Amino acid sequence: MSRNPATRSVRLRRSVLSVPAINPRALEKTHAVDCDAVIFDLEDSVAPERKAEARENLRNFFSARPLEGKERIIRINDLSTNFGLADMELVIALNPDAVLLPKVDEPQDVMAVGDLLSEADAPEDLRIWAMIETPRGILNAAVIAEAGRTPGSRLDCLVVGLNDLRKETGVLPEPGRSYLVPWLMQVVLAVSAYGLDAIDSVFNDFRDEQGFDAECLQGRAMGFAGKMLIHPAQIEPANRHFGPDQAAITEAEAIISAFADPASDGLNVINAGGRMVERLHLVQAESLVHKACLIAARQAAARKTM
Repeated sequence: MSRNPATRSVRLRRSVLSVPAINPRALEKTHAVDCDAVIFDLEDSVAPERKAEARENLRNFFSARPLEGKERIIRINDLSTNFGLADMELVIALNPDAVLLPKVDEPQDVMAVGDLLSEADAPEDLRIWAMIETPRGILNAAVIAEAGRTPGSRLDCLVVGLNDLRKETGVLPEPGRSYLVPWLMQVVLAVSAYGLDAIDSVFNDFRDEQGFDAECLQGRAMGFAGKMLIHPAQIEPANRHFGPDQAAITEAEAIISAFADPASDGLNVINAGGRMVERLHLVQAESLVHKACLIAARQAAARKTM
């Protein structure tokens, strides 16, 4: 039987909307949109002279009313800048679901933030996400992901940032991302080896629906859990493309049912509908069905509030 790496709890991360913390109206709109997660950005989308204002906006937003049914991630500035430590103080005060680190080059970048959170007695469920957006980050994706399996690590997710990566490498932004695919797959391989999630990069033209659909299909085929988004119009297609379809759910339910048969007790490989199925497929099937249940519960809750 193949060995499957240990994984974190299953989360929906099909649609991860990035929202500038400098924009109070955009912050307020996150209550109404149907994305799985929101990244509150204090970094690239905020000019240096407005960083303090953005932090105050975010403090006010978190204190006003909770953001229900969505994972909350705060993207900080690099700790080497004048803004990073102030951002971390805000993260510790607000206690989001995760902190997103920019331009992670090596495992020590993740460990340093983990140490800050531990020293502040931050709850264990305050996790770390890492932006992989530099040549060194791509080259070190495996050792960065491996750091997520060390005792006490908070690392949950790697997010690819292609805009910075293109800028540093000179790769042009062409449809199909043909010259970038090997690097993208390197990130997917890294998270697959160590039981984390990978989120695909943003698609910059939110008006190009056909191009966005194609890139979602490509990202899903490569194994990404979801996509980072820049506009609410991208949420519905991201949810659709990265969510399980009915055929996949039906197949997963059949695998679960086959292993639940008493005749399968003690067997690592069984015959399910004419296919040889291993127990690792049972783990994958249970994860998929769990995600489908989470989606159904979200949709039911949304209908009640309408």
